[in-house]
Amino acid sequence: MLRRRLRRFVFPMSAVFFGWYLGYVLLAAYAHGLMSRRVTGEITVGLVMGVLQFASTALIMVGYLRYARARIDPLVAAIRDRVGAPQR
Repeated sequence: MLRRRLRRFVFPMSAVFFGWYLGYVLLAAYAHGLMSRRVTGEITVGLVMGVLQFASTALIMVGYLRYARARIDPLVAAIRDRVGAPQR
């Protein structure tokens, strides 16, 4: 049950992030015109997408922390109680 709940979050989120990252890399490699298009001033589409990579990483981390607190940590606590392991 614990593995299933963990996989329910980790696999889809990893696939989405990998697709987003791969798309960014492919655009940077093959769509120079798009990535060098200016959004405002010296800010380009490529720069915005690069910053969004960092932002999406932070959002995934926050999402995982919330998911783990709500769905995984209670199962871990129940397993610890069952086997008599000390709580942290």
